[in-house]
Amino acid sequence: MSGGQSESRKRGKKRYGGGQGKRWRGSRELEVGMQGVLITCNMNERKCTSEAFNLLSEYADVLYGPEKLQSTEGSSEEEEEEDEDVEAALKREVEQLKGAQVKQQRRFQALESGANNVIFIKTHNLESDKLVHHILSDLHTTKKKKSRVILRMLPVTGTCKAFQEDMLKFLSTFLEPWFKTPNAASYQIVFKARNSSHNKREDIIKAIAGLVGKLNPKNKVDLTSPELTIIVEVIKAVCCVSVVRDYTLFRKYNVQEVVKEDTAKPEETKEGETKEESKKEKNSDGTEHPEGEDTAENRHSTDEHTGTAEGE
Repeated sequence: MSGGQSESRKRGKKRYGGGQGKRWRGSRELEVGMQGVLITCNMNERKCTSEAFNLLSEYADVLYGPEKLQSTEGSSEEEEEEDEDVEAALKREVEQLKGAQVKQQRRFQALESGANNVIFIKTHNLESDKLVHHILSDLHTTKKKKSRVILRMLPVTGTCKAFQEDMLKFLSTFLEPWFKTPNAASYQIVFKARNSSHNKREDIIKAIAGLVGKLNPKNKVDLTSPELTIIVEVIKAVCCVSVVRDYTLFRKYNVQEVVKEDTAKPEETKEGETKEESKKEKNSDGTEHPEGEDTAENRHSTDEHTGTAEGE
C-alpha cells in the first residue's frame, strides 16, 4: 500500500510540476544585446512590474504616440478556401505564425534580470534614456507620486559581457558620442554588481576613467554636480551601461525620492554634525548607503560606488 501511495505521489508531481525547481520553458532573461530599463523594487516584483508597465506606457504614449499592434486575425478569403490542399494550408499557417512573432513585438517586455528585487523591461523602437529622463523630469516638477514599490529606474542603452576586457572594448566606442573630441564633459562613474564577483570595483572604475580621458583630456571627474553620469550595472554575466544627465538632481533616478520637496539647509547638532549626516548609514567601507533604497535590494549585490578623482 505504501508503494502504491509513493507511486501516486510521483505521478502527481510529474503532472502538476510539484517539486520542480526549473523555470518554465517560455521564460526569458536579460541578455547581451538588449536595451531597456532596469527597475529596482522593494520585495514585490509582480507589483513592481505592473507599476513599471503603467508608468512607462503613460509617458511613452506622450513621447511616441499610442502603441500600434498588428492584427493576427485570418482573412475571410482564407476561410473560404475549403478545397485548399492540407499541406499547403499548414505551411502557410506556419509562415503566418513566424511573421506574427515579429509583428507582435511589444514596446515593453518584462524579463527576468537575474537578481532579486530587480526587473528588466526590454524596450523596442524607443530611446530608454530619453524616456526615463522625461519621466523623472515630470515627477521632479510636479512632485506627484505615481508608484508605491518602484525604487529606481535606470535606462540601459547598451549591454555587453561582464568581463573587463569585453566591457572596455564595448565602452571604447559606446562612450564616444558624449566624450570624444570635440565633445567634453564633467562626469562620474557609478558601478554596481549583483550576483557577480569576478570584477574588482576599483579596477573597473579606473579603467573606464582611463578610456574617457583618452577620448578627450578635457573630460574631468566631478562627484558633486557632474554633467554626465556613466552607469555600469553588472548582473551575473551581463553588463548594462548608460550615460545619463541630472543623476544628482533626480536623486540617483529614484522615483520615490525625486517627488519629495527639496529640504531646507539642515540644522546642526551640538557636535557640529548636521542631523542628516548623523542619520545616514555607513557601509562597511565607509561609503554612504544610498538614501531611499531598500537594503533588501543589496542582499545579493555589492554596494554602489562612484568613481573618484583617483580614477582619472
